[in-house]
Amino acid sequence: MFARWNDFERELAVMDELRRRMDSLMRGYEPSGIPASQVGWPRVNLYDAESAVVLEAEVPGVAREDLEITVSQDTLTLAGKRAAEVPEGYSVHRRERGAVEFSRSFALREKVDPEKVTADLADGVLTITLHKAAEAQPRKITVG
Repeated sequence: MFARWNDFERELAVMDELRRRMDSLMRGYEPSGIPASQVGWPRVNLYDAESAVVLEAEVPGVAREDLEITVSQDTLTLAGKRAAEVPEGYSVHRRERGAVEFSRSFALREKVDPEKVTADLADGVLTITLHKAAEAQPRKITVG
């Protein structure tokens, strides 16, 4: 009976080793299938609404004054920085969220009106709304 139990334990050890190897192989990959090393920071979602293009960016710890948004022709550029300051009288025990400087550019498929771009920062999420230029908006044509 002990021989069978040892065989069973050996099989479990093999399965555990296989699981560990698969975990290490898949480490760093996102559910989207894109390796985390190829995804820029901040992470963004870009939506195309009927009359606007909306970009949502996760920017936890970034202050409004540390963000720079530029729209030129068919490109949106988002740049900024997050400081990693230690409160006075404290020393660092562990730091997992360090300082970061970033700059990402996004090609826009439609022309946007740079005068109508709005940005809002709430709960660490930056929402940029780029209203499409009049010539880029869909036009409804009535049949006469």
